[in-house]
Amino acid sequence: MNDDFVNSISGVLVVDKPVGLTSHEVVQIVRRGTYIRRAGHTGTLDPRASGVLVVLLGPAVRLSEYVSASDKRYQAVIQLGKTTDTYDADGKILTTNPVNISEEQFEEALHQFVGEIEQVPPPYSAIKVKGRKAYEMAREGEEFDLQPRKINVYSLELLEWAPPEVVIDVYCSSGTYIRSLANDLGKTLGCGAHLVGLRRTKSGRFTLRDAVPLRKLREAFDDGSWYKYVIPAAEALSDWPSVELSEEAIDSIRHGHRVAGEPGIGKMARGISVDGDLVALLEFDPSNNEWQPKKVFS
Repeated sequence: MNDDFVNSISGVLVVDKPVGLTSHEVVQIVRRGTYIRRAGHTGTLDPRASGVLVVLLGPAVRLSEYVSASDKRYQAVIQLGKTTDTYDADGKILTTNPVNISEEQFEEALHQFVGEIEQVPPPYSAIKVKGRKAYEMAREGEEFDLQPRKINVYSLELLEWAPPEVVIDVYCSSGTYIRSLANDLGKTLGCGAHLVGLRRTKSGRFTLRDAVPLRKLREAFDDGSWYKYVIPAAEALSDWPSVELSEEAIDSIRHGHRVAGEPGIGKMARGISVDGDLVALLEFDPSNNEWQPKKVFS
């Protein structure tokens, strides 16, 4: 595969991350396999978690702040009756309690976490406290407080009731910690709980149906067919409205100039070429009905 072809790629690889690897390690595997140095993921999955990991390639990495902010969906396995210092199965068990809870009581507690809620991140997280990562301070036994953050939980559904383990479907905003959700749920139920398994089934518009198992992707790196799995950059924000740009408009946008637009499309849009390539992210200025380029890609 020639360098010109590799350098021209700007798109998305949706990887089904296996348990046991960090998100960063998956990105490193993608960099080595594609020879594209500019690559990054759009939302960390813990090593213990599996599922949808969106990796942006080439100029598409500049979409990261928008794709990272997308909603997420998970299947979470929670064990009732035990709490740990990390809120998951990697931690030290702190308390053990009997589980005398009915399915109805569990569902009732679940509903209390739907909507806009405040959530305190786990102490073992990458949140920074006075410039230091919380998990580093927690490992050293330091005392500190993490501030609650507003998150949105759009839906919670009980998928499997087999106490002490339960499986739930979580549809939530970016920035939600499922470990904290499990721990908080245990507090509400009075028996304690922690997360024992997590699979991300959706990130933004990408689902497991779009995802390529890492094993299959490695094989494609070896035989040079990996480019077949690259999704065009424009698809990463396919829930945004699009504006088809003429050659003249594309030339203006590449030089940082505004182009005429029509109201009613939305505040932000994708500027697309006739061939369907992503040219720019555009912001609408209603004062003079023009599209202002926010990020230009070609």
